[in-house]
Amino acid sequence: MFSNIALRAVLKSSVGALRESAAIPRTCCSALLSGTRFSGASGSFALPAPVRHYARTARKKVAGPESQLSDLPPTMLKLDYTAVPLAQTTDDVVKRLLSLELASHSEKLALKKEQLIAKVQRDESDRDSMEVKVAILTARIRNFQEHLHKHHKDKANKRRMLMAIDKRKKWLKKLRLERYDAFESVCQHLGITYTFPPEYYRRVTRRWLAKKALCIKVFEEVQKKKKAEKLKLKQSTEAAKTQTASP
Repeated sequence: MFSNIALRAVLKSSVGALRESAAIPRTCCSALLSGTRFSGASGSFALPAPVRHYARTARKKVAGPESQLSDLPPTMLKLDYTAVPLAQTTDDVVKRLLSLELASHSEKLALKKEQLIAKVQRDESDRDSMEVKVAILTARIRNFQEHLHKHHKDKANKRRMLMAIDKRKKWLKKLRLERYDAFESVCQHLGITYTFPPEYYRRVTRRWLAKKALCIKVFEEVQKKKKAEKLKLKQSTEAAKTQTASP
């Protein structure tokens, strides 16, 4: 019974609202859309101004680092055809097919590696020296950096890049200790900035600080004890010398 009474009350209120909305003149549509107040039979009310959804502006692309392959001219022949004399005198269409204009990224990277190796190798047959290994790792690291700038969520290539950086650090450290002049020339020709690693890598925590303070305190106490023992031994030796010197 109570549910029927509530249902009838809701229906009456909705019918009244529809009648009041029908009584609004059409001339007030512009006023309603502009957000102005309107006074009708049931009182005055105001509608909010319509929200205009404009198109979102295009985001500006962030300019990344310059590619290491940008200095390779497109007319240069691929690595496999540079030593072929017939490739220099062939037709223009064939020469274009053999040039870097239609080459893949891996072919361009291989040519860039050879250019970096030629800058630092000791002689023409040198392929296993530390300078050559540093040049190969440098080309690989820069290629990973360009890739990660576009695909920053590629965790696998990021891990490979960090492993290559650590390996290059080891080779540069070894080269710096053995042949410092070669180390300087490699850094200059390849554009590498060598930074010294920090002296200590351990993370500072409260536990580590407390343990360090305890170790320092123990060390000082041990040094005091050793100093007292040395002084006692010195006094005993001096007393023994005085006893032997006296008649």
